[in-house]
Amino acid sequence: MNQTIINFFKKYDYTFLITMLAIFIIGVLNLYSATHAHTDAHMQNLYKSQMLWFSLANLVAFGISLFPPKSLFRFSYWAYILNVILLILVLLMGKKGMGAQRWLVIGSFRLQPSELMKISLALALARYFSKNSPERELYLKDLLVPFLITIVPTVLIVLQPDLGTGLLLVLIFLVISFYKRLRWKTIGIIGLIGLVSGTVMYNYGLKEYQKKRILTFIDPYADAKGSGYNAIQSQIAIGSGLWRGKGFKKSSQASLNYLPENHTDFVFSIYNEEHGFLGSLVLIALYVILLMRFIWLSGSTLRFYDSILAIGLMSIFFWHTFINMCMVMGLMPIVGLPLPLMSYGGSSIITFGICIGMVTSISNSRNLF
Repeated sequence: MNQTIINFFKKYDYTFLITMLAIFIIGVLNLYSATHAHTDAHMQNLYKSQMLWFSLANLVAFGISLFPPKSLFRFSYWAYILNVILLILVLLMGKKGMGAQRWLVIGSFRLQPSELMKISLALALARYFSKNSPERELYLKDLLVPFLITIVPTVLIVLQPDLGTGLLLVLIFLVISFYKRLRWKTIGIIGLIGLVSGTVMYNYGLKEYQKKRILTFIDPYADAKGSGYNAIQSQIAIGSGLWRGKGFKKSSQASLNYLPENHTDFVFSIYNEEHGFLGSLVLIALYVILLMRFIWLSGSTLRFYDSILAIGLMSIFFWHTFINMCMVMGLMPIVGLPLPLMSYGGSSIITFGICIGMVTSISNSRNLF
């Protein structure tokens, strides 16, 4: 028995957990630096809460990694259905905060189902594609059911409103569809549909503040003290970091509280200011290592479901990282997506922990199950 356990841990894939830990250590130090000078005692202690959430995320990740991927396959549709029900409950009885209704609150417990929906969607799409025409290129008609699977939670999330997460679900669907192999004609039609629907959405679907974010992205100085303030301060923080940064706990944007949400959406701005371009390269390198590990795994596993799921989970990390970094640098509109394992938030960090547990399970299955 003891030898079996020893062999298990010898063959266990620790790479995802180790990379996750490395990014988190940078993140929690950055969170402490961003909030240590805050006048609110609660804000000063956010890094402690983040450490507790990360400990729970690690336990969840390790626990999930012990189950074979076939368990994830069986649970895929049930996870999706349960998550859709939770999203409906959010609209009916969810707690409002900062102009949005995104949380279910039971006593002191808060849950943001839209975070978990990213994983549930990846599970559902992986199961569908693995069972329906897995070996051939897809026509447009082959995407109808996967699109319906995607659009139902997307609409429910946009109604909260949370346009950023709704957009992310669509991007996850597109990444998985492209990985599954689309015909060039299908790609062209999707591009045309995207262009038309984007135009219609902007003119008739977006609220005024959402349109203002896009206009602010084009010219933040048109309303420098209003809607463009965050974008401008973020770019100032990044630019003032230069090559080596100002040093740990020396961010003027954080200590003087010039940049709002510096513990969530704009953590990368504070990190840039304190550690500069060279420090940012180290962090980006860790994300690249993690993403490349996902891609390697999708190509090395023998089961089609495992391969698609690995790509789906990779897309969650990729789009969060890419969009967050681009928006704080002024390359994209501000949409409020957290930076994986860096931004403060319990639901977010648990979500990424679940992702790590799942891909570790897939990797372990090559040797253990």
